[in-house]
Amino acid sequence: MAPQSLRTAFIERNTKETKIQLSLSLDGGPLDLLPDSKHFFSATSTPTTTFSSLSSPLAYQPIPAQTEDHHASQTSDAQHIWIWTGIGFLDHMLHALAKHAGWSLRLRSKGDLAIDDHHTAEDTFLALGSAFSSALGPRTGLVRFGTGHAPLDEALSRAVIDLSNRPFFVGEFGFQDQKIGALSAQMIHHGLQSFSQAAGVTLHVDVLRGCNDHHRAESAFKALAVACKEACRRVEGREGEVVSTKGVL
Repeated sequence: MAPQSLRTAFIERNTKETKIQLSLSLDGGPLDLLPDSKHFFSATSTPTTTFSSLSSPLAYQPIPAQTEDHHASQTSDAQHIWIWTGIGFLDHMLHALAKHAGWSLRLRSKGDLAIDDHHTAEDTFLALGSAFSSALGPRTGLVRFGTGHAPLDEALSRAVIDLSNRPFFVGEFGFQDQKIGALSAQMIHHGLQSFSQAAGVTLHVDVLRGCNDHHRAESAFKALAVACKEACRRVEGREGEVVSTKGVL
C-alpha cells in the first residue's frame, strides 16, 4: 500500500476580539513554524503580548517564541505540539487532546482577556474545529465513529464522536467550582460545543465519576482524543467510500 499523505490544515481567524493562528496535522509528523503576520512577531523573535489591559490577571502575558519550550509544548519525531492561548489550563487541555489523538498542533491566540476568557476560549475551539474539518477533507474511507474512555486517578470520562457533518454536542461534566485555573469551567462545555459546530461532528462527552475538577476535565479531553483518533482512522480497502447508508455525509 502506497504511503498516505498527511491530513493537514492551516487556519487564521481574526476578529476584533481574538487573533488566532493554527496549524494541524491529524496524522502527526513535523509542522512548520506558524508564519509571521501583522498580529504576531516573527516565530523566533522577542515574545509579544496579548492585547489585554492591566485590569485582568491574564493581561499582558508574553507569547513566547515558537522555538521556546514551555508548559504546552512537546516535540518528537512523531509529533510537534506548541500551544499558547494566554489561558494556561486551556493550553493544558489542548495539549492533552493533541498528544493522545496523535495530532501535531501549533496554535497561538491573542484575545481580549481584559474582558474575560470567553472570546479567547470560544474562538480557539472554533478555529480548531475548522482546521479539523478542513484536514479531514471529503470524509471518505474513514472509520467514522469513535469511542474513548480515559481515567485520571479517581476520574473517568467517556467520549463518543461521529464524523457525521451534523453538528451536535451533549456534555455532562459536573464541575464543582466556577474556574479551573484561569479557565471558566463553563467554557469547557461551550468550547466543545463550538468545536463540534465548526468541525461538523456529533459529539457526546460525559465525566462518569471523579471528585477533582482538574482530573475530571483532563480525563474528558483524553477520552475525546481517543475517540477522535479512532474515528479518523483510514480503513484500507475502503478508500473513497462514504460510510453512510445515505451515500453522503
